[in-house]
Amino acid sequence: MRHVLFRLGSERFALPLEAVREVVLPQPPFARVPRASEAVRGVMNLRGRVVAVVDLAPLVGLAPQALEPSAGQVIVLDHARRALGLLIGGVLGVEPLAPEGGAGEGLVRGVAMARAGAVTVLGADVVASEALRLFGGR
Repeated sequence: MRHVLFRLGSERFALPLEAVREVVLPQPPFARVPRASEAVRGVMNLRGRVVAVVDLAPLVGLAPQALEPSAGQVIVLDHARRALGLLIGGVLGVEPLAPEGGAGEGLVRGVAMARAGAVTVLGADVVASEALRLFGGR
């Protein structure tokens, strides 16, 4: 299965390509969301569609990314007919990957070897559910 490889800080991660609608540049300023987690960067307008943007780093146990407002990239997922943007450091490419040890059911599905070395493979459905949970059930 092909995956989108990307970086968060100095770590490398991957999401299944089939879950990714597109990758875009951030469109700041993000509109803040009241009572949402700090990991929620806000919402942005993407060609007339409202996209919630979440910093993916805290969801995977890393420190929030210290990116300039228009730095990095946003991976846009479609989850339950809602657009969700995951703020990342940058896309590294697309490669076929097979997580070692079989596909788990949680956030981390396994580790795979890519051309650039080991990457942590994430489950897009769990990432999206966890990200949307940060909005307090919105």
